[in-house]
Amino acid sequence: MDLCTSGSSAGDAPLVALRNIGKTFSNGTVALEGLDLSIEAGEFLTLLGPSGCGKSTVLRLIAGLAAPTSGDLAWRGKELDTARPEIGFVFQEPTLMPWSSVFDNVWLPLRLRKLSRSEAAQRIEEVLALVGLAGFARARPRELSGGMKMRVSIARALVSRPSILLMDEPFAALDEITRFKLNNDLLELKAKLGASVVFVTHSVYESVYLSTRIAVFAARPGRIVEILAIDASLPRDEDFRSSPLYAERCRAASRALLGAMRPEDQL
Repeated sequence: MDLCTSGSSAGDAPLVALRNIGKTFSNGTVALEGLDLSIEAGEFLTLLGPSGCGKSTVLRLIAGLAAPTSGDLAWRGKELDTARPEIGFVFQEPTLMPWSSVFDNVWLPLRLRKLSRSEAAQRIEEVLALVGLAGFARARPRELSGGMKMRVSIARALVSRPSILLMDEPFAALDEITRFKLNNDLLELKAKLGASVVFVTHSVYESVYLSTRIAVFAARPGRIVEILAIDASLPRDEDFRSSPLYAERCRAASRALLGAMRPEDQL
């Protein structure tokens, strides 16, 4: 079943547009300055950069969890505050309720919208099947591996059928084998759902493997210094990891990231 209802034509405005965005925190830290970024319907956009460059802040602005100090955000050309799309957010930690079952953790966004367990059941079962957890609806988080907990978090983000999925370093704490597996599963999910994905990572290799575009950030103030296109179809597999295109794009992303870092960040 297609859980995403978003679509676009060639003449459509970007799904989300950030124009001349600035964000200064109350302590005076300038997190972002003069940021321009468009997110197209159906793309996989990765934000790549050193710690403290404002990548997570961009996700929070898109999600409405924070407001910009300056600049504008628009959804399909309309002000984001009045026309915000359906958004799913996956954080670095799974942030599951330990006392609740997998089913109830995934139910939470729908429960907040007053959908009963019975009304939400079919949709929850569908997303659990999509993330490979069809037999774990009654399990508690303590019974799950780290990778399985992250799958629950992804299912919870998908159950509201978002047009855009925001992912803030969701696989950073996982071992490499689990991370590779979830990278593959994420691309398969994206192919099935069609949602746009905005993904934050510090990993050059992960960014090239997953993305259709990579926005490379510099820090203090946070800004985009280069955007790289990854011209390979989705989903991808291990053949892509060993391809000349993958190697070349990894080198290009590494050069851009190194150029974006300050001397003290390179130590």
